[in-house]
Amino acid sequence: MELVKPGTNINFVGKMKFAFGCSLLMIIISIVSVIWQGGLNLGIDFSGGTLIQIKFQKEPPIESIRSVFTSLGLENSIIQQFGSDEVVVRTASISSDLLKDISRRLEDALGRAYGRGASLVQRVEVVGPKVGSDLRNKAIMALVFSWLGMLIYIAWRFEFRYAVGGILALIHDVTITVGVFSLLNKEFTLTIVAALLTIVGYSINDTIVIFDRIRENVRKNVRQSLRDTINASVNQTLGRTILTSFTVFVVVAILFFFGGAVIHDFAFALLVGLVTGTYSTVFIASPIVLVWENIKPSKIRRKS
Repeated sequence: MELVKPGTNINFVGKMKFAFGCSLLMIIISIVSVIWQGGLNLGIDFSGGTLIQIKFQKEPPIESIRSVFTSLGLENSIIQQFGSDEVVVRTASISSDLLKDISRRLEDALGRAYGRGASLVQRVEVVGPKVGSDLRNKAIMALVFSWLGMLIYIAWRFEFRYAVGGILALIHDVTITVGVFSLLNKEFTLTIVAALLTIVGYSINDTIVIFDRIRENVRKNVRQSLRDTINASVNQTLGRTILTSFTVFVVVAILFFFGGAVIHDFAFALLVGLVTGTYSTVFIASPIVLVWENIKPSKIRRKS
């Protein structure tokens, strides 16, 4: 299957300044959004508190559910629809007395409001503030170590300038994905961290394919300018990039629309990461290699 005809020569590097400008704007918007909203909308995994999932026989009216929780002294609870007949309720804290028999008291209150058997408390999970803080720190460390690991691997396999391009592209992808979650005020949970790590793995894999082709072409055409070599390499791998990204996008889109509420945000993060990852592979990672080359030429260039 030939998506891109041989001899295609799109000037990707020529659009480098425009792409850098767009990326910088998106990163600034992402950071400003997080600051403006006072941080991310952290889930119970990171912020601590109590999570209660309730299943109803019919679609539940949110306001009447809020009345039930108000009667238990939990008026500040956040109630979210979860599927067609379930809700997830997050509370910041519950007194130790109430926590001991929260399930029974909630069942009684729901029974009085909707009738016996009309609802079922499916789970009650409690995460303490210390555990939440510890998980938050570990999630950040996981991302940082994934970047460092990639930096060392690419520098060892290629050259340091390739590692710089690859890592900056990964930071770009993760920052924008987090920014989209902040803009939409979506809950940021451990599941989203797993999605970010998946994005890191996918994006760097795509980037390394182009880096491999650039390295091959540099050795074949030592006297060709790196700008032309990068353009040729990106064009030569363009068909593979489009086909791979499209097939993965279709699979994740199916998960997003039909995978259910549990993995909805996970799939959404992957969709955003796939778009930004494909874009950064073509317009960010390789051009940064060129910028670095202009600052500090490689040994091959200096010898030529």
